[in-house]
Amino acid sequence: MTVMQTTAVATEETPQAPTRTDICSAPPRRHPRPDGEDRYTISEVVAFTGLTAHTLRWYERIGLMAHVDRSHTGQRRYTNRDLDWLDLVGKLRLTGMPVADMVRYAELVRAGESTYGERYELLEATRRDVLARIVELRDTLAVLDRKIGFYAQAGCRYETERNGTR
Repeated sequence: MTVMQTTAVATEETPQAPTRTDICSAPPRRHPRPDGEDRYTISEVVAFTGLTAHTLRWYERIGLMAHVDRSHTGQRRYTNRDLDWLDLVGKLRLTGMPVADMVRYAELVRAGESTYGERYELLEATRRDVLARIVELRDTLAVLDRKIGFYAQAGCRYETERNGTR
């Protein structure tokens, strides 16, 4: 059973209006720049994330990314929060979550706290799918281990017979 605990945290920008922070998730990656100085170009985000510029634009177009700020010249300017979101999206992709479900999750996040229940259900369903895949992968690994063991033993016998030793 996984328990998600959140705690109220006051931010510098809004000290009287605490935000809810998930304290059970993995610690966030270190950002290249401190908050407030975190305006990244699309090419910098490509370098940080390994995603392509095309993928970043597509994420924005389909609603997987919230609106990305623009500079006075119209260039996208990503923030540390955007990098954190892209990290989560990458994890969701690794789970095998369909893009439509990721977009739905993004919509729910943007809709606010009233969607916690629906987000929970979506993530729980994904978790069940991941656990089922882990079972399948363990079974597959066991088959591979048996085959590798067979060939390792057969290889030893072959080498022994080829060298004329027993």
